[in-house]
Amino acid sequence: MKTILTGLRPTGNLHLGHYFGACQNYLKYQGKYDFYLEVADVQALTDNFNNPEKVRKNVREITIDLLSIGLDPEKVNFFIQSKIPEIAELTVYYSNLVTVARLQRNPTVKTEMSQKKELFGNNGESITYGFLGYPVSQAADITCFDGKLIPVGEDQLPLLEQCREIVRKFNSIYGETLNEPEPILSETKRIKGLDGNDKMGKSLGNAIFLVDDDEKIKEKVMGAITDPSKIKKDDPANPDICMVYYYHKLVSPEEDVKKVCSECKKGARGCVACKKELIKNMNEFLNPIRDKRKFYEENTKVVDEILNKGTEKAREKAKEQMKKIKHSMMIDY
Repeated sequence: MKTILTGLRPTGNLHLGHYFGACQNYLKYQGKYDFYLEVADVQALTDNFNNPEKVRKNVREITIDLLSIGLDPEKVNFFIQSKIPEIAELTVYYSNLVTVARLQRNPTVKTEMSQKKELFGNNGESITYGFLGYPVSQAADITCFDGKLIPVGEDQLPLLEQCREIVRKFNSIYGETLNEPEPILSETKRIKGLDGNDKMGKSLGNAIFLVDDDEKIKEKVMGAITDPSKIKKDDPANPDICMVYYYHKLVSPEEDVKKVCSECKKGARGCVACKKELIKNMNEFLNPIRDKRKFYEENTKVVDEILNKGTEKAREKAKEQMKKIKHSMMIDY
């Protein structure tokens, strides 16, 4: 089977944006590929270096989230990035193959720098070597496991192209050794936030998390943005600019969605009633995930065993790949 590799940064629990944008696809991949799923704690430290407790805590939290949505540890190798020293070693070798100027031009890096002004300054004058070079580390992640297929969103394509460039440079110097990874683009567009923002994010305060309880769901949905032109209960409205309808389309039965759309346009549905219906459907959607999460929260040793087993298998694969790479580089003393 072809190797598929993806990773998630342990900086917080998963939200609906992660679920519909990426994790749904993971469920389709398991069993069809040799699937490696990296808990990218080293990469999380590039912009959380001053908060290691946050990263450590979320290694287990994000793993529980992933198990709770239905990922099977018999079909998916969960592993912790920092426990694979070959990745760090390969990052050092690759750092000779890419210029600082090229990293600074990477669109994804530039965007993320602009979003972290408090950490790196308005003009990125305080950017760290680690953050600027994280695309190099990602290239090491991918090639350390000979990843053939990499699930990405469109905004992550520049990072994968950076990896492909490094692979081509390596092969041109040391001989054909590495395979160029290919992207698997998500079929789902980026999930919008409760406030209508094009991105749902932890730091934006507009996310519904898979761990949110009934009260949290109620609080968040009741505050969701609706059509501002609808003043009275029986005013007709445009569901296409209403975030409540947007989330109905994600979690509600198809019949409910059609009814919501029709009644909203006719002015036969009030926003409060619509939100209450969404709250009910959202909780019904999340309940199976909550039930599985409860099991893993009560059996954390099972989670730790899954991570240890997956990391051991990943380490063996990384060791074999590094033998081949170091032989090509003539440093297999």
